[in-house]
Amino acid sequence: MRNLWLAVMLAVPVPALERPGVEFKIFQFPADRIPSIDGKAGDWDIVPESYVIGMDQLKDTVKGKGFQTNKADLDVRVKVGWVRGLNRLYFLYEATDDFWDFAEASRHNDIFEVVVDGDLSGGPLIAGMHEATALLKDDTFFQIHGVHAQNYHIFTPAPDREWAFVWGCQPWIRDLPYANAAYNYNFKHGEGGKLTLEFWITPFDYAPYEGPARAIESKLVENRLIGLSWSVLDYDGPGDYKGFWNLSHKTTMYGDASDLVAFRPMPLEASFRKAIDAKYSFMVLDMDRRLVAFTDQSTGNVEKWRWDFGDGTMSTEQHPVHRYTKAGEYIVRLFVEGPAGKAQWTRMRDLVLK
Repeated sequence: MRNLWLAVMLAVPVPALERPGVEFKIFQFPADRIPSIDGKAGDWDIVPESYVIGMDQLKDTVKGKGFQTNKADLDVRVKVGWVRGLNRLYFLYEATDDFWDFAEASRHNDIFEVVVDGDLSGGPLIAGMHEATALLKDDTFFQIHGVHAQNYHIFTPAPDREWAFVWGCQPWIRDLPYANAAYNYNFKHGEGGKLTLEFWITPFDYAPYEGPARAIESKLVENRLIGLSWSVLDYDGPGDYKGFWNLSHKTTMYGDASDLVAFRPMPLEASFRKAIDAKYSFMVLDMDRRLVAFTDQSTGNVEKWRWDFGDGTMSTEQHPVHRYTKAGEYIVRLFVEGPAGKAQWTRMRDLVLK
C-alpha cells in the first residue's frame, strides 16, 4: 500500500503556493542563542520586528469578516525561527484575547492551527480531501493523513491535556524528541488577558502512522523555501468559533499543502556573523584510493584559500579534491583571507583513512 501511495503522490503535479509574490522570513538563531522552551519571550528579543507576523496578515475566510481590525477583541503576533543544522521550527505565539475559551476537553477551544510542508511536496494532507480516497478505501487515513505534511491544532491554552491535537495518523510527532511546548498566562476560562506560547515542531517529508523508525525529517536549508501557514480559531463561549483567521487567505490551507504560503529560512543576521569565518566539510569519495573532496563553507568576502591537508601537501583551490598516499588520521586546516581580514579552521583528526 505504501508503494501505491507514493505512486499516487508522485503522479500529482505540485501547484503553486497561495499568495504569489508574498514571502515570510524565518529567523536564524545563532547556535549559542537557541530559545529555551519555557513560555518566556526574552530569548526572542534578538529577533527583529521585520520578522513579526501579526493580525494584519490574517484574513477570516469562513465567517466573511475579512481582516481583523478590532485588536481589543483579538490581537496576535507570531515569530518563527530555526537553527542551522537542526530540522526544527521554533515559534513564539503572543496573543491578547478578550475571552479565552478552554473549559471543554475538546476541540471547542481557542486554537492556533499550524500546517507545515517542509519539502514543498504540495497536495492534500487530509484524507477526505485526497483524490485517492476512494481508491485506498480503509487505508486512506494511514497512507495519507498528515504523512507528507502535518497539521497541529494547538490548544491555547491547554490545561490538563495534550498541548496539541495532531490532525493526522501519527500523534507521536507531538512529543519529545520531535516537539515541545510551554505556556505563560494568568487568566481563567472566560477571562481576557495575554498568552505567551513557545514551541517547536519537526516537519516531516514522510511521517508514517506506526512510528518514527521509517520517518524522514524535512531538511531545513538556508534560503530554501518551505510551505507553512496558520490560522487562529477564536471561540467566545458556547457555539461555533467567531472567526477563522488564516495566513493563507484560503480556508483549505488546513488540509491542502498547496494552499500554504512561502517561508524562507534566513541566513544569520549581520550582527551575529563574523566579517570573515572559515569553515569546511569533506567527503571520502573512494576509501580504497583515499580520495577526499573538501568543500569550503566559509562566510564573508573570501578571496584566497589555503588548505593544509595534514600530510605535508597544500592547495589554494576553493573546493579541492585530494588523494592521500597513506592510511592514517589527518588534521586538516583551512586558511582564508579577504578584505575584512583572515580566518582559519581546524578539524581535529576527523579524517580517518585506511
